[in-house]
Amino acid sequence: MAGPGRRGPKRSEEARVAILEAAARRVMTDGYDHLTMEGVATEAKVGKQTIYRWWPSRSALVADCLAERLLLPELFVPDDSGDLHADVTRWLDNIVGFLNAPGNAGLLHSLVVAAAENPDVAAILNDRLGLWEMLDERFTQAVTAGQLPPTTPVPELGDALIGAIVLRGLRNGDLGPTFTQGLVQLLLPPRET
Repeated sequence: MAGPGRRGPKRSEEARVAILEAAARRVMTDGYDHLTMEGVATEAKVGKQTIYRWWPSRSALVADCLAERLLLPELFVPDDSGDLHADVTRWLDNIVGFLNAPGNAGLLHSLVVAAAENPDVAAILNDRLGLWEMLDERFTQAVTAGQLPPTTPVPELGDALIGAIVLRGLRNGDLGPTFTQGLVQLLLPPRET
C-alpha cells in the first residue's frame, strides 16, 4: 500500500533543466513563433505530456526560461557606464531588438496573455524575472550619482518604461530606435551641461 504524499510522477530536476535549456535554444535558433512543445520534447528527450504537466503553454515555458536566466540574461541588466540616457536607451534597444527579431512577433502578446490568464506565470514574470529590481537599482544609482533628481519616483519610472514597451507592442506599433530614444527623452530629465 502506498504511503501518503504526492501522487503521480515526480518532477525530475534533470528533466526540468533539459526542457528549459531546449526551449531556450529553440527560441534563440528559430524564434518564439516557431517554438513547439513537440520540438522541445524531442530535443530534451522527454515526452510532450511531461512538458504539459509542468507548463500549461509555451508562453509559460518561455517565462520560466526568462526567469531562470537561460534566455537572453544580458538583455535584462541595464549597464552603468555613467551615462544614464545612453544606458537606458541601449537597454531598451536590446529588449525591442529581441522582440523585433524574426520569429519573435508573438512573444510579447503571448507572455501578456499568459500572465493575465495564469497567476503562476504572472508571478514568474513579476517576482523571478527581476526586471523591475534591476531597473530600480540602476535608477537608484543614478539618483545617488546626481543623474536623476532625489525626488525621482524610481519604481514608477521603471513601470513607465516597461509599460510603454508592452502597450506599444500590443498595439503592433513601431518598436524601433525612434521609439526608444523618444521614450528616454520623455521620461528622463534632460542632461545637465
